Amino acid sequence: MSSVMFESLSDKVALFNRQANNHISSQSRNPFTTGMNLERPKFSKEEYGRPAAGSQSDIRGRKATAHILKEILELCDVIYQNGQPCRDQPEITAIRFGDLFNIYVAISDKCVGLLLRARKQGFVEFEGECLFQRRDDDVPVFLVKPISEIRQTLKQRIEDSRRETMGQ
Repeated sequence: MSSVMFESLSDKVALFNRQANNHISSQSRNPFTTGMNLERPKFSKEEYGRPAAGSQSDIRGRKATAHILKEILELCDVIYQNGQPCRDQPEITAIRFGDLFNIYVAISDKCVGLLLRARKQGFVEFEGECLFQRRDDDVPVFLVKPISEIRQTLKQRIEDSRRETMGQ
């Protein structure tokens, strides 16, 4: 209830009745109330499991996406700068996972997770489902696209994400 001064007792009663009716109305839409036959919400595949556009959750998600894209770009740069070009395909750069982990662990503790995301986006390839320190130290990690293309792609996506966040 608000701390508004009331003219009369009937004003207080009217406010109480409005509050009670609002509560009854909200409870009638409560999906956890027993015996309710509610219509299922309709979502497109793109909307399902996503926050409402422009909401604080949506904005935080876009900022997080931009941050992760920056970290993937940084990881790809580390691979490019510290790896060796493959003999038969010089446009592909390779580095052993153990070497990459030792270099990158000083930068971030999320090396393996970023590698998985970078592989999902088609920037790197490596053998196996997931890489583990010590066990997979000799597994090569390949940067399969030219670093200039990766930089351009990721910087564009970061800028798009920033623009969408600012536009909201």
